[in-house]
Amino acid sequence: MDKKTREKFKKLLLNEKAKIIGEIRNIASENLNSTQRDSSGDLSGYSLHMADVGSDNFQREFALDLVSNEQAIVYKIDSALKAIEEGTYGKCADCDQIISEARLKAVPFAKLCITCQEKEEREEE
Repeated sequence: MDKKTREKFKKLLLNEKAKIIGEIRNIASENLNSTQRDSSGDLSGYSLHMADVGSDNFQREFALDLVSNEQAIVYKIDSALKAIEEGTYGKCADCDQIISEARLKAVPFAKLCITCQEKEEREEE
């Protein structure tokens, strides 16, 4: 992969990372940084209904799952950025073949070529 193409993918990865970090911050500020009483708008001293507490807990769990998934993608992006610096970006981690540019455009942090990715997914089933 030539230097110009590597720089193009580096910029793509950095933009994607910034976008995801923004999403993580947004999810955290909307869901994780407020108490149940704050999120319900109830400022009285009365306890909340159990169903409301359950809904709030479900929303928080859902938000935590989203943040966890987004963080995993950030780790993959960081790994891809490191591979760019090391000169190994765009090579399949299993078969050492070149990953197609079309695949890298779709999934810029891909570590496997399509053939190896399909093989891995079949083995997981």
